[in-house]
Amino acid sequence: MATTGPTAAPPGSGHADAPARADVELRLPADGAFASVLRTTAVGLAARLDFTIDDVEDLRIAVGEAHGLALDHAAPGSDLTCGFVLSPGQITAVVSVEVDAPPALDRESFAWQVLTTLASTADLEIDEGVLRVSLTLRSQRAGSPTPDAAPTADPDPAGG
Repeated sequence: MATTGPTAAPPGSGHADAPARADVELRLPADGAFASVLRTTAVGLAARLDFTIDDVEDLRIAVGEAHGLALDHAAPGSDLTCGFVLSPGQITAVVSVEVDAPPALDRESFAWQVLTTLASTADLEIDEGVLRVSLTLRSQRAGSPTPDAAPTADPDPAGG
């Protein structure tokens, strides 16, 4: 189920200055078969924010890794939720699952290394039986001049 709302951060996202709700929230069974649904949602949202093709692909991979990290520790029969916070040039995703017991979080794993390489910021946390994997990706386009703002050539190439 996807919902939309005002710009805000997912609960437990670790962003003290962020509002309390996600712009888009997706709830899925904690099952690897639904990874493509989560990745496709992330790609669609990044495209809405006019991310570059490279940024869209980085987000797709990072969200897939966050999904995998969370899924490895999900309690049987639980749901996986992902809240997306959208802002100009930036998207934050928080993937959450219920866990039976606090797992040992491996920040040396290949998945974590991939996630932290692709995302601008990333974090893992466990609070009250919920594992949260959060990531923020800032677009390369953010802060860069747009093609329309690029310097133009001298209108008189002869210099006269």
